[in-house]
Amino acid sequence: SEDDLLEALFFAHEAIQPILDMQETLKSRCGKSKKPFEPPEEDESLATRVAELSQKRIEEANKIAVKDKRYEKRKAMVLEVMEELGLDFAERESEVREIIHNLEKKYVRNLIISQKTRIDGRATTEVRAIDCQVGMLPRTHGSGLFTRGETQVLSVVTLGSSSDEQKVEALAGDEFKNFMLHYNFPPYCVGEARFLRGPSRREIGHGVLAERTMKAVMPSHDGFPYTVRVVAEVLESNGSSSMASVCA
Repeated sequence: SEDDLLEALFFAHEAIQPILDMQETLKSRCGKSKKPFEPPEEDESLATRVAELSQKRIEEANKIAVKDKRYEKRKAMVLEVMEELGLDFAERESEVREIIHNLEKKYVRNLIISQKTRIDGRATTEVRAIDCQVGMLPRTHGSGLFTRGETQVLSVVTLGSSSDEQKVEALAGDEFKNFMLHYNFPPYCVGEARFLRGPSRREIGHGVLAERTMKAVMPSHDGFPYTVRVVAEVLESNGSSSMASVCA
């Protein structure tokens, strides 16, 4: 409930106070003053002109439910606005993009607060359509397909013996892991084409996050003496793919 969420936020706020105090102490000991910062002056005439040209286009673009089509509309909108502004503003495209971005933020925020509607048409209390399937791959130890809106993850489970445990050379000595979750985020899941190299820091971090979550519900090693490896393949992404990996 909202009350539970507020209580959790206040609890977290109190918990970080000692850390903030420590940071302030370290800052005072270093004795370095902050660098002065002056934000760039905004061109009011340009902002007004861009708002006149883009406001209706922003509303039209953010009524499109499908993400990739909405993004295409946004890209076209920027080009149209730049074309209408003319050659005098050809070298100020970055400023125009920033103004449009800020206008979009205001529009979406107002849409949520005043109309209780998100940009894909859902109400603020409505979740995306969810579909769950298991046993998708017949020749594996286990598999599951989780779909939430435009996010989809296929998980594949492989069981092994204790000899398949992963050896980790930690600072405190060697450790052995009998549960591993590897998260893969290939470029095609967001409509991109690029080289497939080793896992990125993001993929490693998301895998660790999902692994920690699943480890809490895994049976004890005494009653389940197997090594378990889960590979989560993100097939489509528009939302939290790490949480979708946990669900799959």
